[in-house]
Amino acid sequence: MLNITKRFPGIIANDNITLQLRHGEIHALLGENGAGKSTLMSVLFGLYQAEEGIIKKDGVEVKINDPNDANALGIGMVHQHFKLVECFTVLENIILGVEPNKAGFLQMDQAREKVMKLSEQYGLHVDPDALIEDITVGMQQRTEILKMLYRDNEILIFDEPTAVLTPQEIEELMDIMRGLAEEGKSILFISHKLNEIMAVADRCTVLRKGKYIGTVDIKNTTKEELSRMMVGRDVEFAVHKEPAKPGKPILEVKGLTVASKLHHNNAVKQVSFNVREGEIVCIAGIDGNGQTELVYGLTGLEPVKEGTVTLCGQDITNMQIRKRSILGMSHIPEDRHKHGLVLDYTLEDNLVLQRYFEPQFVNGAGFLKRKNIRTYAEHLIDQYDVRSGQGPITLARAMSGGNQQKAIIAREIDKDPQLLIAVQPTRGLDVGAIEYIHRQIVAQRDKNKAVLLVSLELDEVMSLSDRILVMYEGEIVGELDPKKTTVEELGLYMAGAKREVHGA
Repeated sequence: MLNITKRFPGIIANDNITLQLRHGEIHALLGENGAGKSTLMSVLFGLYQAEEGIIKKDGVEVKINDPNDANALGIGMVHQHFKLVECFTVLENIILGVEPNKAGFLQMDQAREKVMKLSEQYGLHVDPDALIEDITVGMQQRTEILKMLYRDNEILIFDEPTAVLTPQEIEELMDIMRGLAEEGKSILFISHKLNEIMAVADRCTVLRKGKYIGTVDIKNTTKEELSRMMVGRDVEFAVHKEPAKPGKPILEVKGLTVASKLHHNNAVKQVSFNVREGEIVCIAGIDGNGQTELVYGLTGLEPVKEGTVTLCGQDITNMQIRKRSILGMSHIPEDRHKHGLVLDYTLEDNLVLQRYFEPQFVNGAGFLKRKNIRTYAEHLIDQYDVRSGQGPITLARAMSGGNQQKAIIAREIDKDPQLLIAVQPTRGLDVGAIEYIHRQIVAQRDKNKAVLLVSLELDEVMSLSDRILVMYEGEIVGELDPKKTTVEELGLYMAGAKREVHGA
Protein backbone atom coordinates (compact mmCIF):
# COMPACT_ATOMS: atom_id res chain seq x y z
CA MET A 1 0.00 0.00 0.00
CA LEU A 2 1.79 3.13 -1.22
CA ASN A 3 1.09 6.68 0.07
CA ILE A 4 -2.50 5.94 1.11
CA THR A 5 -4.55 8.95 2.26
CA LYS A 6 -8.14 8.59 3.48
CA ARG A 7 -10.26 11.46 4.80
CA PHE A 8 -13.55 11.59 6.73
CA PRO A 9 -15.51 14.69 7.84
CA GLY A 10 -13.29 16.57 10.28
CA ILE A 11 -10.44 14.05 10.27
CA ILE A 12 -7.62 12.63 8.12
CA ALA A 13 -7.79 8.98 9.14
CA ASN A 14 -4.78 7.89 7.04
CA ASP A 15 -2.20 10.51 6.16
CA ASN A 16 0.17 9.32 3.41
CA ILE A 17 0.78 5.80 4.80
CA THR A 18 2.98 3.18 3.13
CA LEU A 19 2.78 -0.44 4.27
CA GLN A 20 4.57 -3.42 2.71
CA LEU A 21 3.64 -7.04 3.43
CA ARG A 22 6.03 -9.84 2.51
CA HIS A 23 5.09 -13.34 1.44
CA GLY A 24 4.60 -15.68 4.42
CA GLU A 25 5.15 -13.09 7.14
CA ILE A 26 3.05 -12.01 10.12
CA HIS A 27 3.10 -8.23 10.01
CA ALA A 28 1.64 -6.39 13.00
CA LEU A 29 -0.05 -3.01 12.71
CA LEU A 30 0.14 -1.13 15.99
CA GLY A 31 -1.37 2.16 17.11
CA GLU A 32 -3.62 3.86 19.65
CA ASN A 33 -7.41 3.79 19.40
CA GLY A 34 -8.34 5.91 16.43
CA ALA A 35 -4.81 5.89 14.95
CA GLY A 36 -6.25 4.76 11.60
CA LYS A 37 -5.39 1.03 11.67
CA SER A 38 -8.85 -0.33 10.91
CA THR A 39 -9.41 2.38 8.29
CA LEU A 40 -6.20 1.41 6.47
CA MET A 41 -7.23 -2.25 6.45
CA SER A 42 -10.75 -1.34 5.30
CA VAL A 43 -9.15 0.44 2.33
CA LEU A 44 -7.19 -2.73 1.52
CA PHE A 45 -10.37 -4.82 1.84
CA GLY A 46 -12.38 -2.50 -0.42
CA LEU A 47 -14.80 -1.21 2.24
CA TYR A 48 -13.41 2.32 1.76
CA GLN A 49 -11.77 4.00 -1.23
CA ALA A 50 -8.62 6.04 -0.57
CA GLU A 51 -8.47 9.58 -1.98
CA GLU A 52 -4.77 9.18 -2.74
CA GLY A 53 -2.27 6.34 -3.10
CA ILE A 54 -2.12 2.99 -4.84
CA ILE A 55 -2.22 -0.69 -3.90
CA LYS A 56 0.04 -3.24 -5.60
CA LYS A 57 -0.18 -7.02 -5.36
CA ASP A 58 2.76 -9.11 -6.59
CA GLY A 59 4.18 -5.93 -8.09
CA VAL A 60 1.07 -5.14 -10.16
CA GLU A 61 -1.20 -2.18 -9.36
CA VAL A 62 -4.75 -3.32 -8.46
CA LYS A 63 -8.11 -1.54 -7.99
CA ILE A 64 -10.17 -2.78 -5.05
CA ASN A 65 -13.65 -1.30 -5.30
CA ASP A 66 -15.41 -3.62 -2.87
CA PRO A 67 -14.82 -6.73 -0.70
CA ASN A 68 -15.66 -8.99 -3.67
CA ASP A 69 -12.69 -7.54 -5.56
CA ALA A 70 -10.55 -8.12 -2.45
CA ASN A 71 -11.72 -11.74 -2.23
CA ALA A 72 -10.99 -12.26 -5.92
CA LEU A 73 -7.42 -11.06 -5.22
CA GLY A 74 -7.14 -13.51 -2.32
CA ILE A 75 -7.52 -10.90 0.44
CA GLY A 76 -9.69 -11.84 3.41
CA MET A 77 -10.52 -10.00 6.62
CA VAL A 78 -11.72 -10.84 10.11
CA HIS A 79 -13.29 -7.63 11.40
CA GLN A 80 -13.02 -6.29 14.93
CA HIS A 81 -16.82 -6.35 15.17
CA PHE A 82 -17.79 -9.52 13.36
CA LYS A 83 -19.83 -9.37 10.16
CA LEU A 84 -21.99 -12.42 10.76
CA VAL A 85 -25.70 -13.05 10.21
CA GLU A 86 -27.01 -13.79 13.72
CA CYS A 87 -29.94 -16.01 12.69
CA PHE A 88 -27.88 -18.16 10.29
CA THR A 89 -25.86 -21.21 11.26
CA VAL A 90 -22.08 -21.30 11.37
CA LEU A 91 -21.98 -23.23 8.09
CA GLU A 92 -24.39 -20.84 6.33
CA ASN A 93 -22.27 -17.88 7.39
CA ILE A 94 -19.05 -19.47 6.15
CA ILE A 95 -20.35 -20.12 2.62
CA LEU A 96 -22.43 -16.93 2.35
CA GLY A 97 -21.76 -15.33 -1.04
CA VAL A 98 -19.86 -18.30 -2.47
CA GLU A 99 -22.49 -21.02 -2.02
CA PRO A 100 -21.70 -24.22 -3.93
CA ASN A 101 -24.70 -25.05 -6.10
CA LYS A 102 -25.80 -27.33 -8.92
CA ALA A 103 -28.50 -25.98 -11.20
CA GLY A 104 -29.37 -23.45 -8.50
CA PHE A 105 -29.67 -25.98 -5.66
CA LEU A 106 -27.36 -25.63 -2.65
CA GLN A 107 -24.77 -28.39 -2.27
CA MET A 108 -24.57 -28.21 1.53
CA ASP A 109 -22.89 -31.60 2.00
CA GLN A 110 -19.96 -30.62 -0.17
CA ALA A 111 -19.59 -27.31 1.73
CA ARG A 112 -19.87 -29.05 5.12
CA GLU A 113 -17.13 -31.50 4.13
CA LYS A 114 -14.74 -28.69 3.13
CA VAL A 115 -15.50 -26.71 6.30
CA MET A 116 -14.98 -29.70 8.59
CA LYS A 117 -11.72 -30.52 6.80
CA LEU A 118 -10.47 -26.94 7.28
CA SER A 119 -11.56 -26.89 10.91
CA GLU A 120 -9.61 -30.11 11.55
CA GLN A 121 -6.55 -28.92 9.64
CA TYR A 122 -6.26 -25.62 11.53
CA GLY A 123 -7.65 -26.70 14.91
CA LEU A 124 -10.65 -24.33 14.53
CA HIS A 125 -13.32 -26.48 16.12
CA VAL A 126 -16.86 -25.25 15.52
CA ASP A 127 -20.35 -26.71 15.49
CA PRO A 128 -21.48 -26.10 11.89
CA ASP A 129 -25.17 -26.30 12.81
CA ALA A 130 -25.16 -23.88 15.76
CA LEU A 131 -26.81 -20.49 15.25
CA ILE A 132 -24.44 -17.53 15.48
CA GLU A 133 -26.62 -15.81 18.10
CA ASP A 134 -26.17 -18.82 20.41
CA ILE A 135 -22.39 -19.25 20.31
CA THR A 136 -19.58 -17.54 22.24
CA VAL A 137 -17.60 -14.69 20.80
CA GLY A 138 -14.55 -16.97 20.49
CA MET A 139 -16.58 -19.37 18.36
CA GLN A 140 -17.85 -16.50 16.22
CA GLN A 141 -14.29 -15.52 15.55
CA ARG A 142 -13.37 -19.03 14.45
CA THR A 143 -16.32 -18.84 12.06
CA GLU A 144 -14.87 -15.64 10.59
CA ILE A 145 -11.45 -17.25 10.16
CA LEU A 146 -12.99 -20.31 8.49
CA LYS A 147 -14.87 -17.94 6.18
CA MET A 148 -11.50 -16.62 4.92
CA LEU A 149 -9.92 -20.06 4.62
CA TYR A 150 -12.99 -21.41 2.80
CA ARG A 151 -12.39 -18.76 0.12
CA ASP A 152 -8.72 -19.80 -0.22
CA ASN A 153 -7.53 -16.29 0.69
CA GLU A 154 -3.75 -15.84 0.81
CA ILE A 155 -3.58 -12.40 2.48
CA LEU A 156 -5.37 -12.58 5.81
CA ILE A 157 -6.23 -9.43 7.76
CA PHE A 158 -6.97 -9.91 11.46
CA ASP A 159 -8.45 -6.74 12.98
CA GLU A 160 -7.90 -6.92 16.75
CA PRO A 161 -8.52 -10.67 16.70
CA THR A 162 -7.67 -11.26 20.36
CA ALA A 163 -9.79 -8.47 21.83
CA VAL A 164 -12.61 -10.92 22.53
CA LEU A 165 -10.72 -14.09 23.35
CA THR A 166 -9.70 -15.90 26.53
CA PRO A 167 -5.99 -16.44 27.26
CA GLN A 168 -6.28 -20.07 26.12
CA GLU A 169 -8.02 -19.08 22.89
CA ILE A 170 -5.36 -16.43 22.27
CA GLU A 171 -2.65 -19.10 22.55
CA GLU A 172 -4.57 -21.26 20.08
CA LEU A 173 -5.03 -18.35 17.69
CA MET A 174 -1.30 -17.57 17.81
CA ASP A 175 -0.55 -21.19 16.87
CA ILE A 176 -3.10 -21.01 14.06
CA MET A 177 -1.51 -17.80 12.74
CA ARG A 178 1.99 -19.31 12.84
CA GLY A 179 0.69 -22.37 11.00
CA LEU A 180 -0.96 -20.22 8.33
CA ALA A 181 2.25 -18.20 7.82
CA GLU A 182 4.29 -21.40 7.50
CA GLU A 183 1.95 -22.50 4.72
CA GLY A 184 2.85 -19.33 2.84
CA LYS A 185 -0.12 -17.16 3.80
CA SER A 186 0.67 -13.52 4.57
CA ILE A 187 -0.96 -12.09 7.67
CA LEU A 188 -1.68 -8.50 8.68
CA PHE A 189 -2.40 -8.44 12.38
CA ILE A 190 -3.89 -5.33 13.99
CA SER A 191 -3.38 -5.21 17.73
CA HIS A 192 -2.45 -3.01 20.61
CA LYS A 193 -1.42 -5.86 22.86
CA LEU A 194 2.35 -5.57 22.89
CA ASN A 195 2.91 -9.04 24.40
CA GLU A 196 1.09 -10.66 21.49
CA ILE A 197 2.96 -8.67 18.88
CA MET A 198 6.27 -9.60 20.50
CA ALA A 199 5.21 -13.27 20.58
CA VAL A 200 3.88 -13.76 17.08
CA ALA A 201 4.87 -11.00 14.62
CA ASP A 202 7.92 -10.83 12.35
CA ARG A 203 7.71 -7.09 11.71
CA CYS A 204 5.59 -4.27 13.10
CA THR A 205 4.42 -1.00 11.55
CA VAL A 206 3.37 1.75 13.97
CA LEU A 207 0.77 4.45 13.25
CA ARG A 208 0.05 7.48 15.43
CA LYS A 209 -2.86 9.87 14.84
CA GLY A 210 -3.18 8.76 11.22
CA LYS A 211 0.51 9.12 10.38
CA TYR A 212 3.18 6.48 9.67
CA ILE A 213 5.79 6.40 12.46
CA GLY A 214 7.97 3.49 11.34
CA THR A 215 8.41 -0.24 10.73
CA VAL A 216 10.62 -2.37 13.00
CA ASP A 217 11.86 -5.95 13.16
CA ILE A 218 10.37 -7.55 16.26
CA LYS A 219 13.55 -9.39 17.19
CA ASN A 220 15.42 -6.05 17.44
CA THR A 221 12.89 -4.14 19.55
CA THR A 222 11.30 -4.08 23.02
CA LYS A 223 7.79 -3.57 24.39
CA GLU A 224 8.81 -0.23 25.87
CA GLU A 225 10.20 0.96 22.52
CA LEU A 226 6.97 -0.03 20.72
CA SER A 227 4.74 1.67 23.28
CA ARG A 228 6.83 4.84 23.00
CA MET A 229 6.44 4.83 19.19
CA MET A 230 2.72 4.24 19.56
CA VAL A 231 1.77 6.72 22.30
CA GLY A 232 4.64 9.19 22.02
CA ARG A 233 5.54 8.85 25.72
CA ASP A 234 6.54 6.23 28.28
CA VAL A 235 3.66 4.08 29.54
CA GLU A 236 3.28 2.64 33.04
CA PHE A 237 2.42 -1.08 32.73
CA ALA A 238 1.94 -1.80 36.45
CA VAL A 239 -1.21 -0.85 38.38
CA HIS A 240 -0.39 1.13 41.54
CA LYS A 241 -2.89 0.78 44.36
CA GLU A 242 -3.00 0.86 48.14
CA PRO A 243 -4.28 -2.21 50.02
CA ALA A 244 -8.11 -2.38 50.04
CA LYS A 245 -10.12 -1.32 53.09
CA PRO A 246 -13.45 -3.07 52.49
CA GLY A 247 -16.51 -1.85 54.36
CA LYS A 248 -20.10 -3.05 54.37
CA PRO A 249 -21.52 -5.23 51.56
CA ILE A 250 -23.03 -3.24 48.65
CA LEU A 251 -23.98 -6.20 46.44
CA GLU A 252 -25.17 -9.48 47.94
CA VAL A 253 -25.98 -12.47 45.75
CA LYS A 254 -27.56 -15.59 47.24
CA GLY A 255 -28.25 -18.88 45.42
CA LEU A 256 -28.51 -17.19 42.02
CA THR A 257 -29.51 -19.43 39.13
CA VAL A 258 -29.85 -18.13 35.55
CA ALA A 259 -31.06 -20.25 32.63
CA SER A 260 -28.90 -20.80 29.57
CA LYS A 261 -30.14 -19.69 26.16
CA LEU A 262 -28.01 -22.33 24.50
CA HIS A 263 -28.83 -25.52 26.35
CA HIS A 264 -31.53 -26.89 28.59
CA ASN A 265 -29.33 -26.69 31.66
CA ASN A 266 -28.62 -23.56 33.69
CA ALA A 267 -25.75 -21.23 32.82
CA VAL A 268 -25.40 -20.02 36.43
CA LYS A 269 -25.95 -22.54 39.21
CA GLN A 270 -26.65 -21.53 42.81
CA VAL A 271 -24.01 -18.79 42.93
CA SER A 272 -23.53 -16.80 46.14
CA PHE A 273 -21.04 -14.00 46.87
CA ASN A 274 -20.88 -10.38 47.95
CA VAL A 275 -18.98 -7.24 46.96
CA ARG A 276 -18.18 -4.73 49.71
CA GLU A 277 -17.57 -1.03 49.45
CA GLY A 278 -13.94 -0.17 48.86
CA GLU A 279 -12.96 -3.39 47.09
CA ILE A 280 -12.58 -4.75 43.57
CA VAL A 281 -13.87 -8.29 43.25
CA CYS A 282 -13.01 -9.99 40.00
CA ILE A 283 -14.88 -12.85 38.39
CA ALA A 284 -12.30 -14.81 36.39
CA GLY A 285 -12.92 -17.73 34.10
CA ILE A 286 -12.68 -18.99 30.55
CA ASP A 287 -15.28 -17.43 28.25
CA GLY A 288 -18.60 -19.28 28.26
CA ASN A 289 -18.60 -20.49 31.87
CA GLY A 290 -21.62 -18.45 32.91
CA GLN A 291 -19.99 -15.03 33.50
CA THR A 292 -22.12 -13.37 30.80
CA GLU A 293 -25.37 -14.81 32.16
CA LEU A 294 -24.38 -13.92 35.72
CA VAL A 295 -23.94 -10.28 34.70
CA TYR A 296 -27.22 -10.35 32.75
CA GLY A 297 -28.95 -11.62 35.90
CA LEU A 298 -27.39 -8.94 38.11
CA THR A 299 -28.10 -6.07 35.70
CA GLY A 300 -31.62 -7.16 34.73
CA LEU A 301 -30.87 -8.01 31.09
CA GLU A 302 -32.12 -11.57 31.72
CA PRO A 303 -34.61 -12.85 34.29
CA VAL A 304 -33.22 -15.02 37.08
CA LYS A 305 -34.69 -18.47 37.78
CA GLU A 306 -34.04 -18.49 41.51
CA GLY A 307 -32.02 -16.77 44.20
CA THR A 308 -31.86 -13.12 45.28
CA VAL A 309 -29.80 -10.06 44.38
CA THR A 310 -29.54 -7.23 46.92
CA LEU A 311 -28.06 -3.80 46.17
CA CYS A 312 -27.44 -1.33 49.03
CA GLY A 313 -29.78 -3.38 51.21
CA GLN A 314 -32.67 -3.40 48.68
CA ASP A 315 -33.89 -6.52 46.91
CA ILE A 316 -33.43 -5.84 43.18
CA THR A 317 -33.89 -9.41 41.90
CA ASN A 318 -36.83 -8.47 39.66
CA MET A 319 -36.38 -4.70 39.53
CA GLN A 320 -36.50 -2.76 36.25
CA ILE A 321 -33.15 -1.81 34.74
CA ARG A 322 -33.76 1.94 35.09
CA LYS A 323 -34.55 1.52 38.80
CA ARG A 324 -31.35 -0.46 39.33
CA SER A 325 -29.47 2.34 37.60
CA ILE A 326 -31.08 5.03 39.79
CA LEU A 327 -30.37 2.97 42.91
CA GLY A 328 -26.66 3.12 42.10
CA MET A 329 -25.70 0.39 39.64
CA SER A 330 -23.49 1.14 36.65
CA HIS A 331 -22.73 -1.44 33.98
CA ILE A 332 -19.92 -1.42 31.41
CA PRO A 333 -21.24 -4.21 29.17
CA GLU A 334 -19.34 -6.96 27.42
CA ASP A 335 -20.87 -6.24 24.01
CA ARG A 336 -20.56 -2.51 23.45
CA HIS A 337 -22.64 -2.53 20.29
CA LYS A 338 -25.51 -4.62 21.59
CA HIS A 339 -25.86 -3.27 25.13
CA GLY A 340 -23.55 -0.26 25.42
CA LEU A 341 -24.48 2.23 22.71
CA VAL A 342 -27.20 3.25 20.31
CA LEU A 343 -24.95 3.30 17.26
CA ASP A 344 -27.05 5.69 15.22
CA TYR A 345 -27.29 8.26 18.02
CA THR A 346 -24.70 10.98 18.44
CA LEU A 347 -21.98 10.71 21.02
CA GLU A 348 -23.66 13.35 23.22
CA ASP A 349 -26.99 11.47 23.20
CA ASN A 350 -25.20 8.25 24.11
CA LEU A 351 -23.54 9.97 27.05
CA VAL A 352 -26.89 10.91 28.63
CA LEU A 353 -28.77 7.71 27.74
CA GLN A 354 -29.46 6.80 31.36
CA ARG A 355 -29.83 10.34 32.69
CA TYR A 356 -31.75 12.29 30.06
CA PHE A 357 -34.80 12.36 32.38
CA GLU A 358 -32.90 14.18 35.16
CA PRO A 359 -33.78 17.87 35.75
CA GLN A 360 -30.39 19.08 34.47
CA PHE A 361 -31.11 17.57 31.03
CA VAL A 362 -34.88 17.98 30.66
CA ASN A 363 -37.36 20.79 31.41
CA GLY A 364 -40.77 20.55 33.06
CA ALA A 365 -42.51 20.02 29.72
CA GLY A 366 -40.33 17.02 28.94
CA PHE A 367 -38.12 18.72 26.34
CA LEU A 368 -34.39 18.04 26.34
CA LYS A 369 -32.09 20.87 27.37
CA ARG A 370 -29.78 20.54 24.38
CA LYS A 371 -27.29 23.13 25.59
CA ASN A 372 -26.78 21.39 28.93
CA ILE A 373 -26.38 18.02 27.20
CA ARG A 374 -23.73 19.50 24.87
CA THR A 375 -21.80 21.08 27.77
CA TYR A 376 -21.94 17.86 29.79
CA ALA A 377 -20.81 15.77 26.78
CA GLU A 378 -17.92 18.12 26.03
CA HIS A 379 -16.78 17.87 29.65
CA LEU A 380 -16.77 14.03 29.53
CA ILE A 381 -15.12 13.90 26.09
CA ASP A 382 -12.37 16.13 27.39
CA GLN A 383 -11.94 14.30 30.70
CA TYR A 384 -11.79 10.81 29.18
CA ASP A 385 -9.99 11.78 25.96
CA VAL A 386 -12.73 10.39 23.70
CA ARG A 387 -11.53 11.04 20.16
CA SER A 388 -13.95 11.48 17.29
CA GLY A 389 -14.13 13.37 14.01
CA GLN A 390 -16.90 15.81 14.95
CA GLY A 391 -16.85 15.85 18.74
CA PRO A 392 -20.22 15.52 20.54
CA ILE A 393 -22.22 15.33 17.29
CA THR A 394 -20.24 12.39 15.86
CA LEU A 395 -22.42 9.32 15.34
CA ALA A 396 -21.34 6.55 17.72
CA ARG A 397 -21.12 4.20 14.73
CA ALA A 398 -18.41 6.35 13.12
CA MET A 399 -16.04 6.14 16.11
CA SER A 400 -13.24 3.63 16.55
CA GLY A 401 -13.97 0.67 18.85
CA GLY A 402 -11.64 1.92 21.57
CA ASN A 403 -13.22 5.37 21.61
CA GLN A 404 -16.69 3.82 21.78
CA GLN A 405 -15.46 1.93 24.83
CA LYS A 406 -14.09 5.11 26.43
CA ALA A 407 -17.46 6.83 25.91
CA ILE A 408 -19.29 4.01 27.73
CA ILE A 409 -16.80 4.05 30.59
CA ALA A 410 -17.10 7.85 30.90
CA ARG A 411 -20.89 7.63 31.06
CA GLU A 412 -20.99 4.78 33.59
CA ILE A 413 -18.36 6.13 35.98
CA ASP A 414 -19.65 9.70 35.86
CA LYS A 415 -23.01 8.53 37.24
CA ASP A 416 -21.11 8.11 40.52
CA PRO A 417 -22.51 4.62 41.17
CA GLN A 418 -22.44 2.65 44.42
CA LEU A 419 -21.66 -0.48 42.41
CA LEU A 420 -19.72 -0.53 39.14
CA ILE A 421 -20.05 -3.76 37.16
CA ALA A 422 -17.27 -3.67 34.58
CA VAL A 423 -17.20 -6.48 32.02
CA GLN A 424 -14.03 -6.59 29.92
CA PRO A 425 -13.60 -2.83 30.44
CA THR A 426 -10.32 -2.56 28.56
CA ARG A 427 -11.23 -4.80 25.65
CA GLY A 428 -9.85 -3.33 22.46
CA LEU A 429 -8.07 -0.45 24.18
CA ASP A 430 -4.45 0.58 23.67
CA VAL A 431 -1.86 0.63 26.47
CA GLY A 432 -2.27 4.36 27.13
CA ALA A 433 -6.06 4.03 27.47
CA ILE A 434 -5.80 0.85 29.56
CA GLU A 435 -3.49 2.64 32.00
CA TYR A 436 -6.10 5.43 32.30
CA ILE A 437 -9.12 3.10 32.73
CA HIS A 438 -7.32 1.03 35.38
CA ARG A 439 -6.66 4.22 37.31
CA GLN A 440 -10.35 5.18 37.06
CA ILE A 441 -11.44 1.78 38.39
CA VAL A 442 -9.02 1.96 41.32
CA ALA A 443 -10.21 5.54 41.99
CA GLN A 444 -13.80 4.25 42.26
CA ARG A 445 -12.67 1.69 44.81
CA ASP A 446 -10.76 4.34 46.76
CA LYS A 447 -13.93 6.47 46.87
CA ASN A 448 -15.45 3.58 48.82
CA LYS A 449 -17.49 2.26 45.90
CA ALA A 450 -17.91 -1.45 45.17
CA VAL A 451 -16.47 -2.76 41.89
CA LEU A 452 -17.33 -6.09 40.30
CA LEU A 453 -14.88 -6.73 37.47
CA VAL A 454 -15.39 -9.51 34.94
CA SER A 455 -12.28 -10.06 32.88
CA LEU A 456 -10.68 -12.70 30.71
CA GLU A 457 -7.28 -10.96 30.81
CA LEU A 458 -5.23 -12.73 33.45
CA ASP A 459 -2.81 -9.81 33.85
CA GLU A 460 -5.75 -7.50 34.49
CA VAL A 461 -7.31 -9.92 36.98
CA MET A 462 -4.06 -10.24 38.92
CA SER A 463 -3.16 -6.55 38.97
CA LEU A 464 -6.57 -4.93 39.59
CA SER A 465 -8.50 -7.22 41.89
CA ASP A 466 -8.54 -7.40 45.69
CA ARG A 467 -10.36 -10.76 45.61
CA ILE A 468 -10.73 -13.22 42.75
CA LEU A 469 -13.73 -15.52 42.33
CA VAL A 470 -13.24 -18.20 39.67
CA MET A 471 -16.24 -19.41 37.67
CA TYR A 472 -16.25 -22.79 36.01
CA GLU A 473 -19.32 -24.33 34.34
CA GLY A 474 -21.67 -21.90 36.05
CA GLU A 475 -20.36 -22.33 39.58
CA ILE A 476 -17.87 -20.44 41.70
CA VAL A 477 -15.09 -22.98 42.26
CA GLY A 478 -12.59 -20.89 44.15
CA GLU A 479 -11.92 -17.63 45.97
CA LEU A 480 -8.32 -16.49 45.66
CA ASP A 481 -6.19 -13.68 47.00
CA PRO A 482 -4.22 -12.15 44.09
CA LYS A 483 -1.30 -11.43 46.42
CA LYS A 484 -1.02 -15.09 47.42
CA THR A 485 -1.79 -16.90 44.17
CA THR A 486 -0.06 -17.36 40.82
CA VAL A 487 -1.30 -17.12 37.24
CA GLU A 488 -0.69 -20.88 36.93
CA GLU A 489 -2.88 -21.69 39.95
CA LEU A 490 -5.58 -19.36 38.66
CA GLY A 491 -5.38 -21.16 35.29
CA LEU A 492 -5.95 -24.53 36.97
CA TYR A 493 -9.12 -23.28 38.68
CA MET A 494 -10.33 -21.73 35.41
CA ALA A 495 -9.81 -24.99 33.53
CA GLY A 496 -11.71 -26.94 36.21
CA ALA A 497 -8.62 -28.94 37.20
CA LYS A 498 -8.78 -27.57 40.74
CA ARG A 499 -11.63 -26.48 42.99
CA GLU A 500 -12.13 -25.55 46.60
CA VAL A 501 -14.04 -28.10 48.64
CA HIS A 502 -16.59 -26.23 50.69
CA GLY A 503 -16.91 -27.19 54.30
CA ALA A 504 -13.62 -29.08 54.22
